[in-house]
Amino acid sequence: MNKKTLKDVQVQGKRVLCRVDLNVPMQDGTITDDTRIRAVIPTIEYLVNHGAKVILASHFGRPKGEVVEELRLDPVATRLGEILHKNIVKVNEVFGDKVNQAIDVLNDGDILLLENVRFEKGEEANDPDLIAKFSEMADIYVNDAFGTSHRAHASTAGVAKELPSVAGLLMEKEIAVLSKALQEPDRPFTAIIGGSKVKDKINVIENFLDIVDHLIIGGGLACTFLKAKGYEIGNSLLEADKIDLAKSFMEKAEAKGVQFHIQKDAVIADDFRADAQSQTVAADSIPEGWMCLDIGPETSATYREVILDSKLIIWNGPMGVFEMPAFSEGTKAVAQALADTAGFTIIGGGDSAAAIEQFELAHAMDHISTGGGASLEFMEGKMLPGIAALDDK
Repeated sequence: MNKKTLKDVQVQGKRVLCRVDLNVPMQDGTITDDTRIRAVIPTIEYLVNHGAKVILASHFGRPKGEVVEELRLDPVATRLGEILHKNIVKVNEVFGDKVNQAIDVLNDGDILLLENVRFEKGEEANDPDLIAKFSEMADIYVNDAFGTSHRAHASTAGVAKELPSVAGLLMEKEIAVLSKALQEPDRPFTAIIGGSKVKDKINVIENFLDIVDHLIIGGGLACTFLKAKGYEIGNSLLEADKIDLAKSFMEKAEAKGVQFHIQKDAVIADDFRADAQSQTVAADSIPEGWMCLDIGPETSATYREVILDSKLIIWNGPMGVFEMPAFSEGTKAVAQALADTAGFTIIGGGDSAAAIEQFELAHAMDHISTGGGASLEFMEGKMLPGIAALDDK
């Protein structure tokens, strides 16, 4: 994907509007995980060190075009200042006279943080008026918010079409790593697809069947594949309308010579509760009234072997209900295998990234994508609006 990057523009003395993803988890006004803030620090430091007047824009939560006091970006500004050891000027508006005044007094290397862009109804509507306001406040636009690039919003796709627009360092890395994996993968190439529903992963499974050597299936969506094989699955999650699709995927894998891996055993429970009774059974004989909530140890061992033998592994979606300790072992085993393999590991954001953090294995991964929905759509082979709108080289 040949898009211009930060290194293709001169930012010295320029007003640079930089879209970042500072949508961090927060509890009672305190940030509980600043990973997303740290991810954009290299781009901000680059802009500061190259004398740009930096104007940061981000969304936070889902205020739906209204001002929601607890969704203001003040705690983020404080944390950003602590990490950068620099004063961050925070304004309480997204645009307007106060914003313009604050921009006018910026010196080269100063940082201004706009208020939560989703306080404006025009943001998610990609409204031309809001796009014009963003365009007027800057000379150059930098998109470093990969996690929101699948949305055609005013501060992502809209303004990028009006100003000279380039990818930030994080965006550049995300595009480079994921593009190489999908277009020139090292082999054997293994994709691990989990999560709860087949319907959420149809396009990504379809795309991967054309490019991978091994496809590993886990999580709730595996139950529909087990049913498609004619197995009894008890009360397990089932998408009855996707059984034929699951069959067609398995047939396509066979026709293309893709090794299709589905669980041989299952950890089942008599209820969807952390303290439910549980047992391990063969995946083809889940008793009536019981439900599969994790892959079993035999499956974990098989998946581990495949992962250790792979040169490239992409993981998107947990193997079971990893938030409940009794049903977390399968996801943990896959995460550990990814930590132990010599292959290049890519974690596709979302729940997989959360699991890696939970098991304290993030340090052992080669690339953890900052976008859940965005990385999923990228893996489906889609062109994301926020990336498409950037200038070509």
